[in-house]
Amino acid sequence: MRYVYAVFTSRNETLSFASQLKKMGIPCVVTSTPKSAGRACGISVRFMSDYLQIVKSSLGFSYKTFKGFYEA
Repeated sequence: MRYVYAVFTSRNETLSFASQLKKMGIPCVVTSTPKSAGRACGISVRFMSDYLQIVKSSLGFSYKTFKGFYEA
């Protein structure tokens, strides 16, 4: 099973993003950002890669501190 990490530099935006995913019914967890994902705030939102396209098309990124998706 592959996972995607949504990486932010703001803890508040990370938690807001997780809340939005949960409202959409997408299972996710807030977890430590993998070191290989680069510099960030220390926490990221992890969800299954099966949901990546839904997340990309549905959320309309208004997050200023979003750095990108990291697949692991």
